[in-house]
Amino acid sequence: MGSLSTSNSTTLQAALEDAHTTYKNNNSLSWKLHQEATQYLPGGNTRTVLHATPFPLAISSGSGPTLTTLDGHTYVDFLGEYTAGIYGHNHPVIKAALQDALEKGWNYGAHNPLEPELARIVTERFPALELVRFVNSGTEANMMALATALAYTGKKKVLVFEKGYHGSTISGRTPSTKKSINLPHDFLVATYNDLEGTQALIESLPKDSLAAILIEPMLGSGGCYPASHDFLALLRRLASDNNALLIFDEVMTSRLTYHGLGATTGVTPDLMTLGKWVGGGMSFGLFGGRRDIMQMYDPRDGSLEHPGTFNNNIFTMSAGVAGCNLLTADKINTLNSLGDVLRSKVEDVFAARGLSTDTESLPTRPVTDGMHSPSHPQRPPKMFTRGVGSLIVIHFAGPDRDVLQGLFYHHMLQNGIFMAQRGFIALNILITEEHINAFVQAVDAFVGKWDASLRW
Repeated sequence: MGSLSTSNSTTLQAALEDAHTTYKNNNSLSWKLHQEATQYLPGGNTRTVLHATPFPLAISSGSGPTLTTLDGHTYVDFLGEYTAGIYGHNHPVIKAALQDALEKGWNYGAHNPLEPELARIVTERFPALELVRFVNSGTEANMMALATALAYTGKKKVLVFEKGYHGSTISGRTPSTKKSINLPHDFLVATYNDLEGTQALIESLPKDSLAAILIEPMLGSGGCYPASHDFLALLRRLASDNNALLIFDEVMTSRLTYHGLGATTGVTPDLMTLGKWVGGGMSFGLFGGRRDIMQMYDPRDGSLEHPGTFNNNIFTMSAGVAGCNLLTADKINTLNSLGDVLRSKVEDVFAARGLSTDTESLPTRPVTDGMHSPSHPQRPPKMFTRGVGSLIVIHFAGPDRDVLQGLFYHHMLQNGIFMAQRGFIALNILITEEHINAFVQAVDAFVGKWDASLRW
């Protein structure tokens, strides 16, 4: 058995090396730009998540649902700027809003009419938001939400969850070979969807020490594992019992229903954060929530200051108003229904190939070692999906999962599909059923080719 496993790993590794060679030969201009960029940027990179092995593609333009590289290859964009690009590329509504901003000038250093209009739109749309403040990224939104919670409660401890991601300075990731650059808050890390463990951790704390619980209603970067309604209800109760604030990070998940994913659970947080799609896909973040908490930022009589040169910049305000008005409930429902269709069809491929498992047996939290998870003592399938609506991850498990993930990424590129190397997919509103079918056909071809390697 051991020799067969070793032989299979060797075959997979050789195939991945061949895929890398083909990729390099087909993308010589991207390779050249990458080499030049390494002279000025560490690893040629200023945003870690965009790096791909052996080097990232360089995009020269985007149009509709597609991206085109320097080497002239066009791909259907199934990544959607990691959720921020929900509008596709050069959407005429967003383009017109930005053109209007160009005509009227920018950097006013003053209030503008679009600022309260965007605030009205988001507070009417998301039930948890009574008052809001704008910032320039999801990271900044979550930093400000935590700072607000600490100021409001006068306490220090912050509960986050393993594999949770709230921006470059707030992460629940388990330490590995890479050092953490988390803010120096007094963080506690619990296991996502673990009711008993989380309750025990909070109950073990010194009385009146917990300031905030920060959670994504579905892990985004952590693999698209949704929180159970029971788990979120428990966190709501524990936050209230400990006079702490419950914060929903919906930078990514707010696009999964018209009112945000959290609104479907029956749980209302004290604070909530939103991200770039709400700003029309421009640089944007937002934090807000209960009126009595956010009133601390009222310049007339509040106790907190919140500066930020571009918090109400005219480009984002214009694009945000246009984008939010474009994304009606019907459009959001259509987009997420299309995502459900994609996930269902991919799972049908697994079933047809004899690789399926019933949904209830899939892990409910990230499989940290590629084989087992605390909630799933049996081995998960070697290839499976997790997600809700238009946000999906195609996962691999087992000792060869990283190689299989790499092979899958390059296989999908060869079939004209652009997605994250880690298997993350975020649909945009310009994706059609024809694109979905092409994606599914490519998955079917991959599973057919590597059928034996995808079985235990």
